Amino acid sequence: MPKSAIIPVRVKPGASRTSVGGSHPGPHGLALIVAVQAPAVDGKATEAARRALAEALAVPAARIRLRTGAAARDKLFEIDEPPSDLDRRLARLRDGA
Repeated sequence: MPKSAIIPVRVKPGASRTSVGGSHPGPHGLALIVAVQAPAVDGKATEAARRALAEALAVPAARIRLRTGAAARDKLFEIDEPPSDLDRRLARLRDGA
């Protein structure tokens, strides 16, 4: 099992509600869409996206950190000790389930 996994994410700040689902063809490959209510100011949207991603994947938020994209909508998050079925969980979320 890999010690970490990289997940491309497209963050949509200022959404009416927080949601995780759908896909976007981003610069880092097929990205998971994470819509957050937080504004794109002072890293608030990035932190909200990190927490939403953790909840959607059912992993502790402390195991997820931003790898690249602090000031961009397209980000890479890294998960330490990813679950063995991470690919299945991501596919389900990308499909909008």
